[in-house]
Amino acid sequence: MPPAQESLSAAEVGQIIAQAVAEAQARNLPSFIAVTDRVGNVLAVFRMNGANPTAVVSRERIGAALPAGQIFGLQGAEVPAQLPAIAKALTGAYLSSGGNAFTSRTASQIVQEHFPPSPTTVGLESGPLFGVQFSQLPCSDLSARFGDGMIGPKRSPLGLAADPGGIPLYKNGVVVGGIGVMGDGDYGFDANILDVENDAEEAIAIAGAQGFMAPTDIRANRIFVDGTSLRFTDVPADPGSADGNFATINGTAGDLFAVPGYYDGTAVLAGTAYGTNASGLRAATTAEFALPGAFILDDGNGNPRYPIRGGTDAASVAQPLTQAEVRAIMEEAFTVLSRARAQIRRPLDSTMQASISVVDTHGEVLGIVRSSDGPLFGIDVSLQKARTATFFSNAVAAQQLLAAGGDVAAHVQRVRDFLNDPNALTGTHAFADRSGGNLSRPYFPDGQVNMPPGPLSVEESATFSPFMVGLQTQLVVANIFEHVFFTADPNANPDTRRGCTMVPDSPSGSPRIANGIQIFPGSVPIYRGNELVGGIGVSGDGIDQDDMVSFLGLHNAGVRLNTGVANAPKAIRADTIEVQTGGTTTRLRYVNCPFAPFLDDPAQNVCEGL
Repeated sequence: MPPAQESLSAAEVGQIIAQAVAEAQARNLPSFIAVTDRVGNVLAVFRMNGANPTAVVSRERIGAALPAGQIFGLQGAEVPAQLPAIAKALTGAYLSSGGNAFTSRTASQIVQEHFPPSPTTVGLESGPLFGVQFSQLPCSDLSARFGDGMIGPKRSPLGLAADPGGIPLYKNGVVVGGIGVMGDGDYGFDANILDVENDAEEAIAIAGAQGFMAPTDIRANRIFVDGTSLRFTDVPADPGSADGNFATINGTAGDLFAVPGYYDGTAVLAGTAYGTNASGLRAATTAEFALPGAFILDDGNGNPRYPIRGGTDAASVAQPLTQAEVRAIMEEAFTVLSRARAQIRRPLDSTMQASISVVDTHGEVLGIVRSSDGPLFGIDVSLQKARTATFFSNAVAAQQLLAAGGDVAAHVQRVRDFLNDPNALTGTHAFADRSGGNLSRPYFPDGQVNMPPGPLSVEESATFSPFMVGLQTQLVVANIFEHVFFTADPNANPDTRRGCTMVPDSPSGSPRIANGIQIFPGSVPIYRGNELVGGIGVSGDGIDQDDMVSFLGLHNAGVRLNTGVANAPKAIRADTIEVQTGGTTTRLRYVNCPFAPFLDDPAQNVCEGL
């Protein structure tokens, strides 16, 4: 069932801000406080008197901290403090749903080099959503922009946040937005899950969320990944009530604050109810997508924003995907999704909720569909995944990276040396996101210290941090800085373009990876015989489930269609590649499907042999 259409009123947004201000005053930490709705519209940004106007992106990393005054990726950059506040609010809203409530502290736990992150977990694999922080980017061609006539989902100024202080907001069990707080001047992450922090920003956000806290049963601490409980907050989540009268603090404790590209600062706004045309996401009609329970993106006028269509890449492939083939791939993937057991939802044995994207070899969107209550972050991420698998499997991948020059281009030779393959990244192998993710970890094999970094990661493991992960960061960091300068002074600095730009445009006129790449599992390239014709990406409810929906959905579509469309031939899949490191031989992975995934069928090993 779709979630009820709940939303925050302007009065409720004012109450949330006033409650947060009262806690900030009690803790003597003047702060920026941002509130968004579920689809990313910024409803208010409040600047308290004396709030630190800037924040520095954390210099902490695996090895010695980045020296003061240096910038590495985003590390060490000074940014306007209102931007982290917005990013934290969006993170709480976008990572949450009716079945799971995640905070920016939860995000911190699942994006680091070891899971769970702590000094005693060295040697364990990286977080399950390693790399998700570089999604919802300001250069994303999918994410909408304030004032551009498009509606949700909206972009984030800094991607998703790992700094505690971002909390989802709920009404009647329905996620309706998020609150984010920035006050201490340090935009960082929690590197040690074993201790309990008394984080003032988190306490302020929780105080603001009183009356709008997530139901206890779906909070992150009730959800387990590989036997580890996720973390919701370190500060008690229900500290009691605070003064919620916005009129008493507006103009005295601080003021509403305009943020170019996000919020005009003139008034507290009401949120938009998810599921309405105005939210940009609604139930699909049977003509738009035949299967029940599907949601699509809307242009605000009742029209599909991404109607299902055939490939646009006739200049590059002999026989592009047809509209009928794209529809069949999406239907079969959605059927697998609708039968699958969720990994990160409560109650147990709920149905998986996620987003599905299909692209052609130019990275053009051929269709996006989602289940009704999938977390919002999965829309942009599913598209990133589809494009990433297609890009690295493409014959022009090396050429495109070399054309970007500098640090981006250097990864081509690093990959070729690492794989001992002078022809790597020229279409000789099919890379799923799990494969490229293997090559993007700061240790290879994943998590095993005293091993070299993967060739798509940083050059030295000790320099890794969640704010500088290697190629994924380097492809978009210039766009992020362009956008930061724009928000600081839009008259002097134009905004970054719509389309992440460190690689050249495709023949279709936009970059093949126009919303950045993604480096955790959930996608496969699409082939017709031996020819790459596109990619499918899935995101929202467990990485093994995401792998299964993309891989098995594509396989089932190929059987149904009998037109030659299928998964990559086994002989060219990345799991045929063996890598020699540290005296060991490691085979890359392609996909990893859950053991017994379905709610309606006891079948096991459903991807085996395909």
